[in-house]
Amino acid sequence: METLELLLQGFTTALQPEYLLYAFIGVLLGTAVGVLPGIGPAMTVALLLPLTYSLDVTAAIIVFAGIYYGGMYGGSTTSILLNTPGESASIVTALEGNKMARMGRGASALATAAIGSFVAGTIATVLLTLLGPIVARWAVQLGPADYFALMIVAFLTVGALLGSSAWRGIASLAIGLFIGLIGTDLLTGQARFTFGSAQLGDGIDVVLVAVGLFALGEALYVASRLRGGQIPLIPITKGWRNWMRKSDWARSWKPWLRGTAIGFPIGTIPAGGADVATFLSYATERKLAKGENKKQFGNGAIEGVAGPESANNAAAAGVLVPLLTLGIPTTATAAIILSAFQTYGIQPGPRLFEDQPVLVWALIASLYIGNTILVVLNLPLVGMWVKLLQIPRPYLYAGILVFAGLGAFAANFTVFDIGVLFVLGVIGFFLRRLGFPIAPLVIGAILGPMAEAQLRKAMQLGNSDPMYLVESPFSIFAYGSIAVFIGLSIWLGARRKKYEARLAAETAASETSAMAAVDAEILEHEEHAEHAEASERGAPSEAGDRSDSPPDTR
Repeated sequence: METLELLLQGFTTALQPEYLLYAFIGVLLGTAVGVLPGIGPAMTVALLLPLTYSLDVTAAIIVFAGIYYGGMYGGSTTSILLNTPGESASIVTALEGNKMARMGRGASALATAAIGSFVAGTIATVLLTLLGPIVARWAVQLGPADYFALMIVAFLTVGALLGSSAWRGIASLAIGLFIGLIGTDLLTGQARFTFGSAQLGDGIDVVLVAVGLFALGEALYVASRLRGGQIPLIPITKGWRNWMRKSDWARSWKPWLRGTAIGFPIGTIPAGGADVATFLSYATERKLAKGENKKQFGNGAIEGVAGPESANNAAAAGVLVPLLTLGIPTTATAAIILSAFQTYGIQPGPRLFEDQPVLVWALIASLYIGNTILVVLNLPLVGMWVKLLQIPRPYLYAGILVFAGLGAFAANFTVFDIGVLFVLGVIGFFLRRLGFPIAPLVIGAILGPMAEAQLRKAMQLGNSDPMYLVESPFSIFAYGSIAVFIGLSIWLGARRKKYEARLAAETAASETSAMAAVDAEILEHEEHAEHAEASERGAPSEAGDRSDSPPDTR
């Protein structure tokens, strides 16, 4: 009952015209960046961090949450119409959604993606509403050693499992920890890794880290890989009657619920996220399909759109559970939202629900509102989002670079920050080119100082005895869970790679059979043509032979 009262108070705040406008702006921007390939929520939130200083904290966090949710929605549009996912979590949607669009059912694919996202987002937000206070009340009992153990779990799982290999992820994490420790040690007063620069005495601002690595570095990387040319769009049939048939509803509602059940818990674990959830949902739907529905997989099965898109948005809400209750980000976007809290002097964690109840419940209420706005934006206005793809890429990425520079300067109004931004951008660019993930780096830079502070508190309480770090039952459980998390994530990743390989083989086989059918048709057509030509040449000759033969004298 108390939770319901707090949620109603949150709606009282979130439904104020000012915050409704910010929620609308957030989901609008999120959908736009989700549609544009290569520009995701992490980059957008990083770019906007310096530009939201003039807003109050509630408005800023509502905008960032809207961008996060909207980006998950928008990624499905390009996956379905272009076969080019705007977000990595929308890769699976392209497998069946683009096939549906090619068969003239693009409107149905977009509708089931949007409605499924709404259903999953709403259910997952209800779960966040119910579980958030419970987890927060339990987490208040954790001590410094327990928190340090939690952060070690986050470091190792995210570092080892994100990226193409474990060593690349750990190396990226180490670079992030190094960046996070730059500055003056508040306990001893000693300068660390400042290289004699007085400007680095206060450390590197998390805004510069986020903007440099995600906005500048990612923009340079994506721009270096994009090529010019006209983007081939698949036209869609307009009109609400073309959205979903009764049979589509009957085939979609169960995948929506299953996708939600898969996505939410996976979103709460470190290194889980929407990517793993969408592949697992697709594999589940493919396995459960029967009869004619099973034959449609690989050729435009609507279940292959409904399930993954639901898992995608449910995982986005799941990510907010450890972020708000424990202060632990499990994705890159969550890490940047964490840095947004910190710029306002607020530390997410167990006491957030007690110290900032207005902010927390207004944020949760805005998620319900944002989901509703997103349905309105994505169903009837899909044509408007597609037009964004016509923006010339040089202008787009030039604008990102300009915003990155302005944001870096606005952080502290010093030219030195522009230089730091450039260095971080170059580091981010080359790391991406070499296959190193950026998310562990950002998480290391943001959580590194926090982990150091908890470690020092724990050592003070334990009289500098290292065994104090593993004395509490929770810390033992946390360290033991590392193996479970890594094993689970490796298993999920292996299943994902297995399905990727199988789908690639099936796609290649279908394309080969299609080409063989075309070749056979062409060959048959040529044979008919030759036969007809031979018949035309032979007919007069046979007639002439008959006319030249002597008459029968019998």
